This record gives sequence, structure tokens and C-alpha cells, in this order.
Amino acid sequence: MEFKDIIYTKEEGIATITLNRPQALNALTQRMQQEWLAAIEDAKRDEGVRVLVVTGAGRAFCAGRDMRHEMAPESLMLSQIMEHTGENIHGLALKLANLDKPYIGSINGPAVGGGMDFASMCDIRIASERAKFGMAYVRMGLPPAGGGCYYLPRIVGIAKACELIWTGRIIDAAEAIRIGYVSKVVPHDELEAATKELATQLAKGPSLAIKLAKRLIYRCLDLDLARALEEHRMALLIAQGTEDAKEGPRAFIEKREPIFKGR
Repeated sequence: MEFKDIIYTKEEGIATITLNRPQALNALTQRMQQEWLAAIEDAKRDEGVRVLVVTGAGRAFCAGRDMRHEMAPESLMLSQIMEHTGENIHGLALKLANLDKPYIGSINGPAVGGGMDFASMCDIRIASERAKFGMAYVRMGLPPAGGGCYYLPRIVGIAKACELIWTGRIIDAAEAIRIGYVSKVVPHDELEAATKELATQLAKGPSLAIKLAKRLIYRCLDLDLARALEEHRMALLIAQGTEDAKEGPRAFIEKREPIFKGR
């Protein structure tokens, strides 16, 4: 696929999706959604890609769905709104739910409405000090459309999620790290380097163990302890037979950094 509304690059095991409509604050269009889905699928299938990063071009991460680019909101019928939401935001959420590789959000600026939903879909979020976040749906008389009521309580807890969703209040990066929404806040000019540092560390890690751990983290959210422990046991059985599981202890004994090959 030819990419226009995103930039998609791959280097040293790291694939990067850059939302590329800076003139519209990287608001989502159907074309961007299709390209985003294609890039995720490519990263999923490419064994050379171990980590996927998403960021935005210009001064924003994403302003949500670009209704003006498609149709004015008042001209949309309910069936059209439901169809567009299902195809766009929900399609990305479901595609990412089946991505076993780490998905890092490098949040370079405002992430509002659907943009915050997209940020919430990331496994880890690193934010520029210029980043802002807001569940702005309520300001338009709407509930969250992109899974915000699923993701946000799991990230910041129920009470804080209720507050942010019901008020639509915009929070800055300092508050985002204080409530645990982002993992790290860095000066804006250091965001790319900080993201690359983390992505490189993960790309050099034992990719199968990381994939299994990611599956366990999300599956165990909805399991009781006995079932969760059984899932852990099965994952350990799979990982123990890999070359990486032999390389780790060998490197420890030899007092050197392990060289993981993902097998």
C-alpha cells in the first residue's frame, strides 16, 4: 500500500507509524485508518519487526476523527456514525488487540477525544512535556466512541476515569504521569531519543518471552487466579524450550550481555 496520511518506517527491529496530517492535527480520516491498519498488519507479520511505535507529525499527536474531512456531523445519520466509528476507531482497537509485539505511544502533543483513545490503546506511553490529554466527547454530548470506557479505567482506575470521561477536562503531561496514564515525560526535544532508547531495549530482548508476557498481561485482566496461573504455566513451558531461554542464563554465568535471537 502507498502511504500518504501516515509515514511508515522500519529500522533495527523497530517499526514506526507517524500520523502525517499535521495541518489537521493528525485527525483520523478513512484513508489514514486504512493505512494505519495496513502498517500494523505489516509489523505483525514481519519477523524482523520486534517493536511498533506510533507518534504524530507536527504539534499534535491526534485530534480524533476528522468529521469535517468526511461529512459534517449534522449531516450524518445514526447508521453512518455507527458505521464510521466501527470501521475506524474500533477497527484499530481490534487489530491492536491481536498484536503480540510491544506497541509504544510516543505522544508528541495533544491527544484529544479519539486521539486519547488511540493513545490509550498503546501498551506504554512516553510523553513530551507539551502533550495534553482529554476525553472531549462529553463536550459534544457523546460518550466515548473509541473504547475509552474500556481502556481508561484499566490504566488510571475507575474513579479517575469517571472524572476525566464525565468532565472532558484536559490534563497536561505532568498530571498524566502523576495519575499513571503515561510512563515517562521528557523535554519535547528529547522525546524521539527517549522513545528510541526504550524501543531499542525491547527490540534487543527475547522477543518470544516478551510476546508471551504481553499475552499474559492482557488475558489475566479477565481471569481468576487459578486460570491465570495455568496460563503462566503454559507460557513458561513454551519459553523454556527456546534458544533465548538458554542464552539468558549462559550470558549471566559468563558475565556478559545476552544476545537474544528471538527463537
